[in-house]
Amino acid sequence: MPSRQRARAQASAITPGKQTPDAEPAPVERVRALFGGHRLSPGQRRIAQYITDNLTEAAFLSITDLADRVGVSQPSVTRFAASVGFSGYPALREALQPIALSAVAGSPETVESRRNELQTAVDAEIANLESLRRRFADTGQVLEVGRELARSVPLTILGLRISTSLAEYFAYAARRIHPDVRLVSRGGSVAYDALLQSREAGGTWVLAFAMPRHAKETLAAVRAARRTGLRTALITDLTLGPLVDEVDVALTAGTGSRLVFDSYSAPGVLSAAILQAMADADPERTQQRLEQYEHAADQHDFFLED
Repeated sequence: MPSRQRARAQASAITPGKQTPDAEPAPVERVRALFGGHRLSPGQRRIAQYITDNLTEAAFLSITDLADRVGVSQPSVTRFAASVGFSGYPALREALQPIALSAVAGSPETVESRRNELQTAVDAEIANLESLRRRFADTGQVLEVGRELARSVPLTILGLRISTSLAEYFAYAARRIHPDVRLVSRGGSVAYDALLQSREAGGTWVLAFAMPRHAKETLAAVRAARRTGLRTALITDLTLGPLVDEVDVALTAGTGSRLVFDSYSAPGVLSAAILQAMADADPERTQQRLEQYEHAADQHDFFLED
């Protein structure tokens, strides 16, 4: 018996049912590793989730049966297999079957070790936040971007498709501390017209949001901003690619991709940090505008009593 296998056997004999540092990952974790590292569409994530949740059955289904169980087309299953690095569905099934057989033969402890998928999604978001926390050890870039955005009057916020929600949050908060914030949430000529008007009004910066799946419209809008003479800061999950190449500053934060649709804990915190930097860049203006807003809120009874 090779020394590595012998060590595993000895550890198992000493502490049955407990994972050791050298223990093989649980079958579900092996499947997740197989699908991890690939950008999947929401429909493809449904296929991945079905296979993960029903591994011992799904690994032996025909492409027709799997498509029927998930509620997708057969070409969708084929595209999914290609997206996770296989030549086709038969190759994916061939890779899944030994993992499924090991799950069938696994001990009760191995079966019980399978984690709730929602908890796994939260764990992934915690990892994204931890990564952001480490980057915040050097706050120079965030503070500089906040200062530049605070000085730009008007300030344009760009967010298209799925990124609209983050852009709307940022624009709503920024209006409390900045005198002229303009939100662009439609692409094409509408976006170009808004960017051109912002530049002609004296604006110098655009803050763009680009979350996956990254829209071609966003790239076109960023390029249009550059043509008008505006500088662009980008909040995204990307570190490379055409979007990053086109902007002046890129600030990155990981997105949660364990569920059917992405979650944005880290991009949300990054956005709030930039808002904080904007507020600190001009504290007198910030205080004045916040007091004016609170006065208006009281006068017009905007909010419920806590």
